[in-house]
Amino acid sequence: MDENRSSPPAVGGSSLLVMFAVLCLVIFALLSLSTMTADVSLSQRSAQAVAEYYAADWEAERILALLRQGQVLESVEESAAEDGTVSYRYAVEISGSQELRVQVDFDKDRIHYDIAQWQQVSTGDWQPEEELPVYTG
Repeated sequence: MDENRSSPPAVGGSSLLVMFAVLCLVIFALLSLSTMTADVSLSQRSAQAVAEYYAADWEAERILALLRQGQVLESVEESAAEDGTVSYRYAVEISGSQELRVQVDFDKDRIHYDIAQWQQVSTGDWQPEEELPVYTG
């Protein structure tokens, strides 16, 4: 027999362990990447919704300032009560499915006013699901 001949190194168990660890790290990295992408998308949509709301709020405040000066726009609905108070209603679009509805009540001397409604309202059509995907056996 040849004594200079050596056996190949044993690489079975430790190599499998290293490959499993690398595979786990790659999977965790991909999960982190997908979570980060979803978080970025959610934060961008949230920032857009906040910007749209405050743009509509600014417009509603501008209309209220005009009403306080005695100017009534065409888009403002006016109604008078028996006690002399005047109510103004108007809506400002926030997005395609939401609007800001405002109702302001002025007293008969137009000195004081109360904001009766300043509310974000959904205007989109709601369609309920007719069927639930339930296992029937």
